[in-house]
Amino acid sequence: MMTDKRNNPIWVMSSAFDRLALPELIDVTQHIGAQGIDLCVFRRDGTRQDHTATHLDYEQFTPDMAKRIVDDFNAAQLRLSLGAFENMIGGQPAERIKNQNHLLKLIRIAHLLGGDGNDVKVGTFVGYNHELGVQEGGFQKNLEEYKRVFAPIIRYAEDLGVTVLYENCPMEGWRPASFTSTYNNLPGVLAARKLMYALIPSKAHGEIYDPSHDVWQHTDPVDVIAQSDISRIHRVHVKATRNLQTKARIDWGGMYPMQLVNADLAGQAGVAIPASDWDRHHYEAMLPGFGGSDSMDWRAFVDLLTERGFDGPYEIENEAKNSKDTGNAVATIQGYQAAVRFLSPMLWDLDEITGYAHRGGRPLKQPDGRDVPVMTMDRL
Repeated sequence: MMTDKRNNPIWVMSSAFDRLALPELIDVTQHIGAQGIDLCVFRRDGTRQDHTATHLDYEQFTPDMAKRIVDDFNAAQLRLSLGAFENMIGGQPAERIKNQNHLLKLIRIAHLLGGDGNDVKVGTFVGYNHELGVQEGGFQKNLEEYKRVFAPIIRYAEDLGVTVLYENCPMEGWRPASFTSTYNNLPGVLAARKLMYALIPSKAHGEIYDPSHDVWQHTDPVDVIAQSDISRIHRVHVKATRNLQTKARIDWGGMYPMQLVNADLAGQAGVAIPASDWDRHHYEAMLPGFGGSDSMDWRAFVDLLTERGFDGPYEIENEAKNSKDTGNAVATIQGYQAAVRFLSPMLWDLDEITGYAHRGGRPLKQPDGRDVPVMTMDRL
């Protein structure tokens, strides 16, 4: 049957299932009705408290482990990628080196799992160096620091047949609310990503595009996709934002973060201040189709991606207030299932028996089993 749909798979991002072992995660993903998993593999000794899921043994990963994982995912008819999202160019110097070395480990693991041949990508943040950022020309200096750090990383990934992907979240709550700026991850705007590709032209890096982050920045994701190099977009996050019309938005405006000032003074003046480091931009994280409408046109967004030839997975990242943030396992799964049902008429053909259904995909190829040594930044 002829179709104008591309049969894009829908995946889950495993960050919401930090307490599940990999076999349990595979079972849950099948129950949700998704076709793949983006495995979070955060450092166990990392500094992040909001995301801690670690679904692979990154310290002792071997070719035999890769073979077993490929077998397990093929048996479940699922595909996979992996990632960890940390500050790679800023923060404490010792921590950033650990983050960089961890990314190199994930690139090696992706290679052992078949790399680009199996569409196993590695997701990461870039982060931001605020010591450079407060200087005159601070954004340019961050771009130059990005090139210094990532040029050898991307060259290493390219040599191993692996693509590194940046997510566009500005990480607005990553620093205490007492800091004025909420821009904490370099690729948080389209201009930065275009500049990054100009600095490092290699095709071994691209992006995981998350429309929700542009929505709270008052930028239409449809316009962003229209102006993007579609060959750089390998994954699309499924996460919604509902922009809130609150007193705080009127007090501080829609273009700037809410600032933290003395609480007694704020009370005397009747001015809203942040309740937490993340409570600064007057929005609610949601999943499309679960618990109300959000602030973007998903149909126009998906239609344009299809028109421009995007054939990668749509990855559901569940940070919804009424789903994952409830702490209720059933509500978390319901949110994922609702997002799958919401997307399926836009992505998949209608079958007389199964309704809107994914047509299936090719299995993962078994990697060749050859090992490569663990790499570190000081040896690149």
